[in-house]
Amino acid sequence: MPKGKRYAAVAAKIEKNKVYNLTEALDFILTNKTERFDTAVELHLNLGIDPKKSDQQLRGTIVLPHGTGKSKRIAAFVGSDKEADAKAAGADLIGSEELIAQIKQTEKTDFDLAVATPDMMPKLAAIAKILGTRGLMPSPKNDTVTTNVKKAIEELKKGKVTFKNDTTGNIHQVVGKLSFGKDNLTENITLFVEAIKKAKPASSKGTYLKSITLCTAMGPGLKITL
Repeated sequence: MPKGKRYAAVAAKIEKNKVYNLTEALDFILTNKTERFDTAVELHLNLGIDPKKSDQQLRGTIVLPHGTGKSKRIAAFVGSDKEADAKAAGADLIGSEELIAQIKQTEKTDFDLAVATPDMMPKLAAIAKILGTRGLMPSPKNDTVTTNVKKAIEELKKGKVTFKNDTTGNIHQVVGKLSFGKDNLTENITLFVEAIKKAKPASSKGTYLKSITLCTAMGPGLKITL
């Protein structure tokens, strides 16, 4: 995708081969915007893992203290005994067989995340293909299959994110928006990187955290150290 003049002007200010500390990098992106709107701030981490090996797959969750800045619609697949908990926690869609039947018929998924109780998982098999291809299938691996739906939904609303490596051993994560300011972005970024460090697979050898790049959604990246 071709870059505009604003992008080129900002990119020209980045010192070649310099690795910025977090304070320097945040000061830079906060004072050198490439967009006219409140854009997302992203981290891109290159890890020393072999993504082809199952024991080096990285997956985990963390609650970012200041969220990501994106409001998420959450669907709760629960029985009648858990509907009140789901509603109190802020679920946007709540249902069981009727909601599943509606999704199966229309193939519409007007939500960003889904939570389910264990007893609902066999019933979700009817729409597993629809949810799975859109990354919406609840899973015990990211705590979206649980008997404590109230806690799960509350954490997701507060800013809980799931991270996993891609096929090239990289992790990409939105860590907030420019409007968060330096202090809140610093806290989100620091805690996220610490979570990645703690999730290091035991079988990973050599340099684990090869590089970290900070950027806005449409801006040039800065190599940083933490």
